[in-house]
Amino acid sequence: MSFIHQKSLTAGDWLNYMVLGLIALASLFPFLYVVSLSFTDPSTYTPLKFYLLPDKWSLASYRSILSTNSFLDSLKSTAFITLTGTVLNLAVTFTMAYGLTKKWVLGRNFFLGVVLVTLFFNAGIIPHYLLVKQMGLLNSYWSLIWPSLTNAWSLIVVKSFMESIHPELEDSAKIDGCSDLGVFAKIVLPLSMPAVAAFTLFFAVQHWNTYFNALIYISDTKKWTLQVLIKQLVIEADASGISQSGSTDETMVPQETIRMASIVLAMLPILLVYPFLQKYFAKGVMLGSVKG
Repeated sequence: MSFIHQKSLTAGDWLNYMVLGLIALASLFPFLYVVSLSFTDPSTYTPLKFYLLPDKWSLASYRSILSTNSFLDSLKSTAFITLTGTVLNLAVTFTMAYGLTKKWVLGRNFFLGVVLVTLFFNAGIIPHYLLVKQMGLLNSYWSLIWPSLTNAWSLIVVKSFMESIHPELEDSAKIDGCSDLGVFAKIVLPLSMPAVAAFTLFFAVQHWNTYFNALIYISDTKKWTLQVLIKQLVIEADASGISQSGSTDETMVPQETIRMASIVLAMLPILLVYPFLQKYFAKGVMLGSVKG
């Protein structure tokens, strides 16, 4: 019979747990406040009051914001950028990384060197803006997609992940008559699903939270992303951009609760997707960072 001896907690351990618990609660309170205020009934809302739980629950703020043209336009824009950008990011990153793993590819070292250079050096905002302008992408959704199809860090991690796959698997597939594209599609890609899941989350969050580039390249308010619209509402306290539905009931809803509802709606899709990809998240990154 084996006995498991558990280490008793010291006073220092209890102190660490208490401090970490307080930090966790302090981080949780702002989120609870935003959610609580977004569900607060307009008739019971009091300015400058802290709402841990609403005095009276209501969906009025969500009905109001979902009936406005500006929010629906920004939601459509962000959804298109996220879905299209994520698919293209995955396609470019994984195909290019696979090519960089093959020593017989012509110019492999040159392209690998170019990738490594971009990891340490960045041209800056102005050259990037001029490039987007010369490509004719200003005020277009593609200005937020084409210039960032991949990045050096993602390529290096995925390349290392693919190099950890036993080459004998590829050799056996080629003996069976598979082409290089067939090997990639039928052998390498299925074995890389943990990395695919992890980078799907990376790219999706990146595109969903697009703010700075959208602020620079998109001038048409109908093409604003959610983050730009929320900035307009929360930071600049401009409620005019969210009151375009013409609803008479909308004027009865406090603008503060509408702002909080818009923040919750912006966070919700990522919060719903993350649990399904979380189990692949750490595994995909760790396997891609160690070759063995």
